[in-house]
Amino acid sequence: MSDTMSLPNCEWKECKLGDIAELIKDKYSPQKGDGLHYIGLKHIQKQSLRLNGIGCSDDITSDKFYFKEGDILFGKLGPYFRKVIMPKFSGVCSTDIWVVRSKNEVNQKYLFYLFANKEFVDLSNSGEAGTLMPRADWNFMSQSLWNIPRSANEQKAIAAVLSSLDDKIDLLHRQNKTLEAMAETLFRQWFVEEAEEDWEYKKLGEILTVIESGSRPKGGINPDLKTGIPSLGAESINGIGNYNHTNTKYITSDFFEKMKRGKVEDYDVLIYKDGAYIGKKSMFAKGFPFQRFAINEHVFILRTGSIFLQLFLYFSLEQDELALLNANSAQPGLNQTSMKSFEIFVPDRNYIEIFGKKVKPLIDKMFFNGIQIYTLEKLRDTLLPKLMSDKVRVEYENKRGCD
Repeated sequence: MSDTMSLPNCEWKECKLGDIAELIKDKYSPQKGDGLHYIGLKHIQKQSLRLNGIGCSDDITSDKFYFKEGDILFGKLGPYFRKVIMPKFSGVCSTDIWVVRSKNEVNQKYLFYLFANKEFVDLSNSGEAGTLMPRADWNFMSQSLWNIPRSANEQKAIAAVLSSLDDKIDLLHRQNKTLEAMAETLFRQWFVEEAEEDWEYKKLGEILTVIESGSRPKGGINPDLKTGIPSLGAESINGIGNYNHTNTKYITSDFFEKMKRGKVEDYDVLIYKDGAYIGKKSMFAKGFPFQRFAINEHVFILRTGSIFLQLFLYFSLEQDELALLNANSAQPGLNQTSMKSFEIFVPDRNYIEIFGKKVKPLIDKMFFNGIQIYTLEKLRDTLLPKLMSDKVRVEYENKRGCD
């Protein structure tokens, strides 16, 4: 890459969005078939080529739009404006999602990153269209002006730089899913399919040395605090090594040092204890997502004092089974009494140690990948606005000067 001053500015031009992109409204109909891939707002990762799982459409009464492989899907509701993807398959999506295709020979992937750029997202969310609720207005956005490279080759080169980072991020996410599946398969084979009759059930209270939740400062988390010690809530409890850094909340170092409970250690099992997804679990270690962090009052720490037993415990706990412990009738949730009474099948410690030695390298690799993912995401998010605003230029073929 080279500095923007090395190339003439006339290589970029100002365009209306409506001249380079078109909104597709191909409505779903029963005649076109059911059972298609379905994408709703909840399935779209923020500013990514990735999906957070997909659904299956068999509801012919709901309004949906068709999309093709490689279309741009952009969440048009305020809280979801940063959600934009390019699926690698066709299907149907919620009508709260724009389906967009490039026109006039503009590169589709370049257009994707234009939509993913914070400047575009902020304008969509600005209310400039006069809407009372945060909903992007295509009529307004189609008239907005954007500088883009005249050269299709430069558009392609910019998209290639950014998509190469997204592809690496996606590869690491997929590798993590494979690693976790390998560990789960081994657990199921050893401790479910080949379980021995002399193994016994034990209550969690018999094997835990710590079960505790965290706390927050009086008055709650200060949303303006951008540094300090991260405090994770229930929204961060989402499997091994999965963490969304964009929503991190902080407490002061002074508050953290005075906390008597809720400080997370490597390989702690973290449980979502109250709310919509009771029983979800997480585990972090090896500096991911942070060297030091805490949990708030909506999360339990489960700690046994043994890393190998921690790994066994993690795979032993099932969300559906924990959800049945819902002990609070007024407000759904788990409490320490119900958690301590929960029983799991516990084999001889030798089996647990052998299992832990086989699984730990897989899990540690997931944490390492998580650190790599975060590093790549920061690089992509730093480069994106610069590449899309002519502040950083890329090398490309067939450069030309001003006419």
